Amino acid sequence: MIHGIDHTAISVPDLRAAIDFYCDVLGFELESEAGWPKGAKDLDALVGLADSASKVAMVRLGGTRIEIFEYESPEPQPQNLEFRVCDHGLTHFCLAVTEIESEYARLAAAGVVFNAPLVELGTTICAYGRDPFGNVFELKQEGAPPHD
Repeated sequence: MIHGIDHTAISVPDLRAAIDFYCDVLGFELESEAGWPKGAKDLDALVGLADSASKVAMVRLGGTRIEIFEYESPEPQPQNLEFRVCDHGLTHFCLAVTEIESEYARLAAAGVVFNAPLVELGTTICAYGRDPFGNVFELKQEGAPPHD
């Protein structure tokens, strides 16, 4: 029986920069750091790669966890920074927020690039932004009163 999602995972070219962004900018806490060297056959089998090696961090914000990988082997292909959310694959993850206007401004000042200004959808306000590696995340505030 499936009970829910334990975590989401992303691959990045710079683990330390990713930890800095997710912890210092988005407010996650570093839960753990690990990794494995080439030759870990069980992990090669698990991830479906030959001669894999990776550094890994798990970050947490409330009940949300993101596992961040920096693969050292095999050499990763860079992400298309112009990846569109309509393209196949993971399109984004969503962060529940309050005071979305100030959070949007804080993140924009920290260098986050958003697709557009905040969008109101009934009583929900949201925006799509990108981490420093092009991964898309959504800010979403539920129950916001509609503006007159």
